[in-house]
This record gives sequence, C-alpha cells and structure tokens, in this order.
Amino acid sequence: MTIPEALQIAVEHQRAGRLAEAEALYRRILAAQPNHAGALHFLGVIALQGGRHDAALEWIRKSIVIDPNNPVAHSNLGVVWRATGRLDEAIAAYRRAVALQPDYPEAHNNLGNALREQGELDEAIAACQRALELQPNLLDAHVNLGDLLRDRGQLDDAIAAYRSALEIKPDFPEVCLSLGAALACLSRLDEAISAYRRALELRPDSAEIHVNLGAAFAGLGRLDEAMAEYRRALELKTVHPEAHNNLGNALKRSGQLDAAIAEYRRALEVKPDYPEAHNNLGNALKDRGELNEAIAAYRRALQIKPDYVGAQSNLVHALHYHPSRDAMALAEELRGWNRKFGDPLRQYVRPRSHAPAVGGRPRVGYVSPDFRNHPVGRFALPLFEQHDRERFEIFCYSGVTSSDWMTERFQRLAGKWRVTVGVSDARLAEMIREDGVDILVDLAMHTAGNRLLTFARQPAPVQVAWLAYPGSTGLPSIGYRLTDSHMDPPGEDSDPMGSRSRGTAWSAEEPVRLPDCWCCYDPMDDAPEINALPALSTEDVTFGSLNNFAKMNEGVLALWARVIGAVKGSRLLMFCPEGWARERVHAFFGSRGIGAERVELAGYLPRWEYLSLYQRIDIGLDPFPCNGMTTTCDALWMGVPVVTLPWEMPASRAGLSLLSCVGLGELAAASEEDYARIAVGLAGDLPRLAHLRATMRARMQASPLMDAPRFARNVEAAFRRMEG
Repeated sequence: MTIPEALQIAVEHQRAGRLAEAEALYRRILAAQPNHAGALHFLGVIALQGGRHDAALEWIRKSIVIDPNNPVAHSNLGVVWRATGRLDEAIAAYRRAVALQPDYPEAHNNLGNALREQGELDEAIAACQRALELQPNLLDAHVNLGDLLRDRGQLDDAIAAYRSALEIKPDFPEVCLSLGAALACLSRLDEAISAYRRALELRPDSAEIHVNLGAAFAGLGRLDEAMAEYRRALELKTVHPEAHNNLGNALKRSGQLDAAIAEYRRALEVKPDYPEAHNNLGNALKDRGELNEAIAAYRRALQIKPDYVGAQSNLVHALHYHPSRDAMALAEELRGWNRKFGDPLRQYVRPRSHAPAVGGRPRVGYVSPDFRNHPVGRFALPLFEQHDRERFEIFCYSGVTSSDWMTERFQRLAGKWRVTVGVSDARLAEMIREDGVDILVDLAMHTAGNRLLTFARQPAPVQVAWLAYPGSTGLPSIGYRLTDSHMDPPGEDSDPMGSRSRGTAWSAEEPVRLPDCWCCYDPMDDAPEINALPALSTEDVTFGSLNNFAKMNEGVLALWARVIGAVKGSRLLMFCPEGWARERVHAFFGSRGIGAERVELAGYLPRWEYLSLYQRIDIGLDPFPCNGMTTTCDALWMGVPVVTLPWEMPASRAGLSLLSCVGLGELAAASEEDYARIAVGLAGDLPRLAHLRATMRARMQASPLMDAPRFARNVEAAFRRMEG
C-alpha cells in the first residue's frame, strides 16, 4: 500500500482505539519516510494517550520541526506541556496554534484550561467564550467555562454553562455534580439535590456524589438523610476523610458531640493534614467544654493552612471563653489576625465614591448571616422595626443560607435586601460601594459566616461592630463598636462616645457607649407563663444555668458546687451535652460531695421547651468569664433572677449590663465570695424570690432593655455622631 493509504488506515485504527495497530503502521511509514510529519505527530498523540509524556514530547516536537505551521500539532504539544506541569510552555503552544488557525475552537478551549491553572481567570474565560463562538456545541468548552465562572464567583453564569453542557450531553454525571455544587453555593439546595440525584442515577457507586448530596440535605436541616448519604459514601469508599468530616458535622448539629469527635478523628487518621477536620474537631471540643484541646486543634489547622481565616476566627472566639486568657492575650491574638488577614487588604481601600448624606438620609448597611431565628436576629429585629426610615435608609446584606419566618420579617423591613450567599468578599465590598452605603454595621464579628475580609477593604466610610458578642474584631478598618458604660466603663473621658483616640489598649475600635444598654430584648414568641416559685412547693431551691457548655470552666463549676453545698437540699439544673461531658460533670460534682441526684443535666431543646425549663429554676447562675446574653434575658423574662460576676472584658460584663438595665445591679458580685453570698442569700429569702418572679416581666417591660423605640433613637444618635 502507499504511504497515504497506510496513514489513512492508521488514523482509522487510532480513532477506533486500536492504538497498537495504529502505532505499528506509523512506524512502518517512518521506516519508509523518516521525516513524515503526520506520522511523527500521530505517534506523539498515541504516546500522550498512553501517558508516555517524554516520548510524546519527542515525537510531536520532531513533527513541528518538519511542519511548523500545523496548528493541531502545536495544540497537542500544549497538551503534553500542560500534562507535565509546564504551563508557560503549554500556553505558548496554544497561542501559536490559534495564531496559525484563529478559528480553531479546541485550541482556544485548551488555552482557557491552561490559563485557569495559571490563575489568569479573565483571559481563560475569554478563551473559552471564543471557543464557543466558533463552535457553540463544543461540550468541553461549556464545562470549562462553567468551572471558570464558578472559580470567579459568577455562580449564576456557571450554572447556565453547566446547563448548556447538559443540553448537549444529558448523561454526564460529572457535570450534574458540578451543577449541583454551584447551586448549593447559592443555597438553591432543592435544585442541587435534584442535580445530585440525577448524577447518582448515572453513577450510583460514586462516593463523592453521595457526600455532596449529604451536604445539601444537611444545608436544609435534614440531618438524618445527610448522615445516611455520608454512611453510604463510606460503604462505597471506606477511606474517605471528607465523608467522615461531613458526618461529624451532621452529628455535631444533632447534638451527638462524642460521635462527631470520633468521626473527625477518623478523618484525621486517614488524612492528618486535613485542616478543615482539625477546625471542626476544635468546634466540637469547644462545645464539649474542652477549651485547651479546642484551641490546640485550631492552631493545628492553622499550621497546616496558615491562610485559614475561619479557623483563626474560631480561635479568637474560643479565647473569649477561656478563664486564663486576659484582655491583653486576646488583643495580641486579634492583632495577629489583622496582620495576617486585614493588613494585606488595605491595598484595596478606595476613596469614597459618593457624596456623604449631609442633611439627607444616611444609608446604613447591616451585614450578617443571621437574619433568621438566631440570637443575633432576635436582638437585631427590635432595632429594625423601630428604625426611623425618614431619617435613615436601611440596606441588608444577607448571608442566610436557610430562610425562615424571621428572615421574611427582616426582608420586609429592609429598604434594600442583598443576598450575599456565594458572593466573594471582594465582590461584596464592590456591591456595598455601588450602593453608596455611609455606615456599615458588622453583626457577625468573629462568629461563623463573618465577612470581616469585606470590612477590611473599607467599602463604607464609617464601619461599626455590634451584637455578635461584646468585644472587638481587632480590625482597624472598623472604626467603632457599640457598647455601654457597664461593659466598657469610661476612663478619664466621660464623653458618652468614649475616648476620641482610636480604640483602647485591647480594642482596635473606638467604644461607642449607648446610654442604657448595648442591646434590646424582645421575646417574640408566646413564651410559657411564669409559674409560682418552684421552691415554695418543693421546699428545695433549684439553681440553674442553660448557657452554652463551652462557658462552663472548672472555676465556674467549683463556685457553683460551693453554692449548692451551702444550701441544704438545693439542686442544680444546667445545660450539658450528652455523653462524655455529662460523665465529667457528675464526676466533678461528686468529688465535692454533691451526688448526681442533685445535678440535672438538660440537652438541646426547641425554644418553647427550653423556656419551659426556667419554670423549674428559682435562681439563675451566670458563668464567667463569658457571661450569658440571650440566656440571661430569657431567664429574666421567665421570672428567674440571675447572679453574675463581672470580669475585665466586655463579654464578662454582659450580665452586669443587663441586670443594671432592669434595676437589679445588686445581683452583680464583686468577687467569687460575693457571688456565693448573693446566691446563698437569695436562696434563703423565698419571699423576695417570689416577689421578683411575680414582677419580673413588668420590670423588664418598663425598663430600657425592652424599650425598642428608645433603643433605636440611641443607636441612630450614635450613627449621626460617628459621621461627624
């Protein structure tokens, strides 16, 4: 046969996957004609298909020497370079291919892939879009464009690209998976579940798809279904650290801390350098009251992944609970956070692009993932309901991933509602600038879902921290934080705005002291009725605390043991997660002569049932150094007085602030001995307890703590002063 005939047959073999037959023919051609560019090129492609990159490189480069104007050879050379990690050479080869043949869609698509790996997303997107202009049904280009747009945070556009790919090839499980992931990033979880289920129809034995489907169920709060998917993934692939990690998350959310910790540790046995699992382990250990171990887990996550901003924020937040970390230690951690994450973003700070609202309506933007039935949402809603909309324009930047009835109330109250789920920190900063916000309020600080990296870009001229917890963000670009004179006692300066110098020795922000209290309480739900004082019928006093167990350090428990031991027949009702933590608590009190029958431990409950527990409590005990906030307000609303011990930090003075606001400042102790004296004294004065219980709601309703119009005017006056 002739060389052209042999070449044609060899190409047909290659297209049919008969690579050995094709290679034999190409070699016969080269034996007869050593400089046959086509045979050299196709031999290189066969070597590439077999993963023999050195041979592929040799054959294709020889082909190009003979025929330097073959765009397909240059494109395939780019594929070899990219496969070996030589991105600069790959990009140069692809550019040469499209220069030789500008209407070569596959080369444009390949160029886009290489540019993506090099981080040149804008050029990569342009290359893929050019490929699709040339060949609208080029499947790979639609998929690659979707991946690129997802990388850029343009999730709606990414979803459209994936859907276009599925129109061309409906039975493409990888694209169904990518579509589901993009939908999940936008919290369109029902649609994500549909995409994942379609992927499973096509590939039922994929552990990865089961893990993603589980995550979507978890996002909807369907934890049993989520756990079933994670367990199915582990049946299919026993070594799957992500499945163990996600299963741990679902178990933690369902209150099964011991089981969650076991899953995180299984993930780390398989993958010791898994920062997310270390971080999640830290969260679970914190909730179990093991603060030292939690802090160590966060620090390990940061050793592995130094730019893990979420783990660093979790570490900062956990330090607020630790009894041995004083204000200066926390301040140093905050400064470290800012040096690592805040300072590098100062380059993106821009001059104000709009005129300030002099004499007009300032635009106030609130940023939070918690515009929902959440403690932050509950404390923010009274302000929103009373804002003077003739004097202020209200914007909400909502990171809520699962809306509820309270989200709907916030939406109705917002002048402008912006959904930020799936929006990058940089893009959110641009949105805020485009909206012309004058005062930007952070409601998350270092809690989950925070947007401190947006605030670091200074998108608004006045930035304020409030509500997530009493304390500092450590971010100098946030100029102010709302507080009060009980949580932040004024120094020499008696100005209610606080010291005019920026911040304090431990706080980056300037404290802005509201006249009464830093928050406003509204029970919202139809809470259970206040019953008669339990001790009047039982003849034994019940002390109680339904605070987060992370606040229960040994110093707190030891003081409570002293109180219970000093009051004959008294009992303690407290929140404590099931499992090891309960064993530890009973052992702790048992070692001090207080039997398990006197210490009742309650678990996670729906709000009505949680509030009903206060019907069984006579006296509330506040933990320290991190006081209760929501729990103290709820206890008071249910008629239960709370004894507190202020420390140095604002988070340890919240109890003093709340009690002072309702005229019960005498329940704030000066020392541990005073705390015990006050608690024991209350236990011995049942008539006073009964009177407090009967009058507490009226006392609260008459106090500034529940005067929402007054609170709103105080906050608005503070905003006006901040503007200068």
